[in-house]
Amino acid sequence: MSDLKFAQPARRNLLVPVLLAFLILGIILALVLRFTPHRTADLSITRTTIYPTHTVFKSDSIVVGNQHTEDALYVLTTLRIDDRLHLPLFLKDFTATLTTAEGEEITTSAVERLDLENVYTSFPGLKPLASDPLLRDTMISPGQSAEGMILLHFPVTKEVWDHRRTAVLNVDLYHQGQQEVLIGRASEAVPNTAHAAPASTPAN
Repeated sequence: MSDLKFAQPARRNLLVPVLLAFLILGIILALVLRFTPHRTADLSITRTTIYPTHTVFKSDSIVVGNQHTEDALYVLTTLRIDDRLHLPLFLKDFTATLTTAEGEEITTSAVERLDLENVYTSFPGLKPLASDPLLRDTMISPGQSAEGMILLHFPVTKEVWDHRRTAVLNVDLYHQGQQEVLIGRASEAVPNTAHAAPASTPAN
């Protein structure tokens, strides 16, 4: 009896389909890189004004040395955000980090919208320097921009601010994480040396 022989199907050459698949994948990747922005948003500081305060806290006590003082600094910085995505941006929060000449890092959160009037009442000279604020939960449509003031409070003197290493504004976005922008000295093109009148507040 002769041996049984089964017909073997010819092996297909897979090289061409594999190369074709890689070619298509490369084209898709190139298109994605071409039409997807490399940055979520462009952040820029257009103006910064500083307002040093010197507050005197007084007590009704007759004890010698019954008062103390406090120096602080308000920074009014104007931020512009340009949406480079094909999706809207939602602003979640604003914080800032000041690095002093000695390397100390001081982080603060921007003054909340509901607290702005209280700050202006405490320091009337601050309000004329202020502009429309850029608010948390603001939505920026694709291809559009938003601009507004952000008010920061640091427990430092003007001298500490002037001799700082850096000051960085952090913008936290709801779906795209956090981005930062330098509050550069160039944005303080018009120096502001206004001082708040000493305020007297009864001590607790």
